[in-house]
Amino acid sequence: MTEMVTPGDVLGNAAELKPGKGAYVNDNTIYASLTGSRRIVSPLPESLDQRATVEVTGHKAHGLIPEPGSLVLARVTKVMARMASVDILCVGSKAVREKFAGVIRQQDVRETEIDKVEIHQSFRPGDIVRAVVLSLGDSRAYYLSTAKNELGVVSAESAAGETMVPISWTEMQCPLSGQTEQRKVAKVA
Repeated sequence: MTEMVTPGDVLGNAAELKPGKGAYVNDNTIYASLTGSRRIVSPLPESLDQRATVEVTGHKAHGLIPEPGSLVLARVTKVMARMASVDILCVGSKAVREKFAGVIRQQDVRETEIDKVEIHQSFRPGDIVRAVVLSLGDSRAYYLSTAKNELGVVSAESAAGETMVPISWTEMQCPLSGQTEQRKVAKVA
């Protein structure tokens, strides 16, 4: 019989088990990070660590959830002095079924000259951004990063309502009015 668990349920002791997907360790105790079925996976015979892995397989109805390292597409909802708030739309190439909030902090916008980053010159509300999940962040939002060339704004709308075209790493242009706006533009392959 499979045991159903919810976030925060104790799954086992880290001395006997190691955490897998949907699990995390805190003070040598393994806890569930999502709702689903508790499952024990035996170690491979050649594995140096012979502890079994405990994991939680979520309900299919929940769909994908962002995890650290996941590539995501998100819509900017609010731009503040030190961060931009976003709603995560896709994990990888698949749409999410529920709403996940994210934050791109000033220090996570680009790799160089972090202290010179101005959020309002990098993102605007409505922009579609490609980012990578850094961590689960605080209880309200995932921490995201655009600090790689291929990450940043992939789609933006001008004041005239047209889809803007990237013209450099830091600018996008309205094809109708010719007006340029500052952005942290993603390099499109």
